[in-house]
Amino acid sequence: MFSGKTEELIRRLNRARYATQRVIVVKPEVDTRYAAADVVTHSALRMDCVPVDRASQILEVVGDAQVVGIDEAQFFDVPLVEVANTLADEGRRVVVAGLDQDYRGVPFGPIPQLMAVAEYVSKVHAVCLVCGAPANRTQRLVPRTARVVLGAQETYEARCRMHWDPTSFDAQQQRLPLDDSGG
Repeated sequence: MFSGKTEELIRRLNRARYATQRVIVVKPEVDTRYAAADVVTHSALRMDCVPVDRASQILEVVGDAQVVGIDEAQFFDVPLVEVANTLADEGRRVVVAGLDQDYRGVPFGPIPQLMAVAEYVSKVHAVCLVCGAPANRTQRLVPRTARVVLGAQETYEARCRMHWDPTSFDAQQQRLPLDDSGG
């Protein structure tokens, strides 16, 4: 988080629009942090989008778009890989932004498979809020064990490998069991 993934997505999609290409942006419906029908960065840049419930719905909404942007891809189901391949096979450019690891450092959703089949992969890093080094980890700051907990600065912080501790929110310093039910 906080590495500029969505800013980079918006930048690339704006370049396509400047080139008069037809662009559509989609995001998972579950991502309602800043807006229901916009992709929004932590610094308040925004672009209108179509929220969808599952990856297969992307094929239903793309219409004649030449460029398809997908934000928060880690929240989609694994069929996103097939959807992205289908779109690319149709000659569309697919630009995807998402976290490659969850707060525990575990590969997140369909991102590893997307990275494997992508023509280009750009990893962007945040700045560790402890030491200022490049940060590629997400430090959860609240005591929740669900894999997905929506939030921003109040919930997560960018950390480097040296300062990342996925157990730090547990008062007894014991790793809590994974609870994907929202707990």
